[in-house]
Amino acid sequence: MMNLEENKQNAISFYKTAYEGNPKKAIALYVGNIYIQHNPAVANGTQGFIEYFERMQTEYPDKSIKFVRSIAEGDLVALHTHQIWPEQDEYVTMDFFRFDENGKICEHWDAIQQVPKIAANENSMY
Repeated sequence: MMNLEENKQNAISFYKTAYEGNPKKAIALYVGNIYIQHNPAVANGTQGFIEYFERMQTEYPDKSIKFVRSIAEGDLVALHTHQIWPEQDEYVTMDFFRFDENGKICEHWDAIQQVPKIAANENSMY
């Protein structure tokens, strides 16, 4: 049986560790034997993940991330994040992680939307 709270914490730790510049450690600690990637900007598998996040750390070392929400059900965890990149370029992401029977991440989907400078309402996107 899946430990939903543990899976939520592991998804957050995985994402935070990679985002802050250590994707090899994130893979070693939180990913199982298979890693299926659905983001079209990132190559499939663990090596593609590592290369992408190492490049992002080199190119954008001052980026930041805040985890706004986490939801777990079955073998899935959803994370809602607020990211700030150089020049106050802001993004909201929705990431979905599937966990294998050993509690390791094995699949990832995401949707990324830039926060517009002008909105039709005063509600935040996060």
